[in-house]
Amino acid sequence: MTCERFASGNSILHRSDPRVKILLAAGFAVVTAVIETRTGQVLALLGGMILILSGGLLNRELFRRMAWVNFFLLMLWFILPVTTPGNAAAKIWSLDISREGLELALSVTLKCNAIVLANIALLSTSTIFAIAHALAHLNVPSRLVQLFFFSWRYFHVIYSEFRRLRRAAGVRGFEPATDMHTYMTYAHMIGMLFIRSLERGERVYKAMLCRGFDGTFWLLTHFHLHRRDFFLAFVSSAYILAIAGVEWL
Repeated sequence: MTCERFASGNSILHRSDPRVKILLAAGFAVVTAVIETRTGQVLALLGGMILILSGGLLNRELFRRMAWVNFFLLMLWFILPVTTPGNAAAKIWSLDISREGLELALSVTLKCNAIVLANIALLSTSTIFAIAHALAHLNVPSRLVQLFFFSWRYFHVIYSEFRRLRRAAGVRGFEPATDMHTYMTYAHMIGMLFIRSLERGERVYKAMLCRGFDGTFWLLTHFHLHRRDFFLAFVSSAYILAIAGVEWL
């Protein structure tokens, strides 16, 4: 799990209050998403990298996840330059590569990398239970908190079930190919996955009812703000305001 892999550590981000980190992550994402100047976008990306270094998260797992993010962003570099109207910067065969399309692709790439890095640094340094607990403390509706928590918890259970189904098919000689037999096999596997997910959900729900669950997300412990939380909030908020200030000026 993402949170569990990054949550172990002793940096200031790992020891900070999850409520503060959630608010900072939301504020950073909103400001970064709306900035248009290249200076502001570069500063946002730099801020995400600083947070990663502050949390000591510069490792192979981070590079692997960022590689997947940028793989999808690479598609935009093939689509936007030829679909965005504007001044032609180059020409490949009969396709005009617009300067506005290149700038838009670069802008999306900078923003997306900045937001993902900041969210990994701020949110993945807490366990998923701590994040759900913090959302409840921030007065997020209880049903949304429970939906978030159980979706995350059982997404990995369902994925493990899918892997078992795929291994079982492999033991029976199934080899994926681009033919109707493969499509039908995967359709049956997905259908079986839905059935098993429904059965597991019913068993979990009945088990929770037996333990007195009434839909309330009970908070048995409470967070307490410390000096490091105020320091993180002040420095990060100042940096976010600086990014916004560059945009406005």
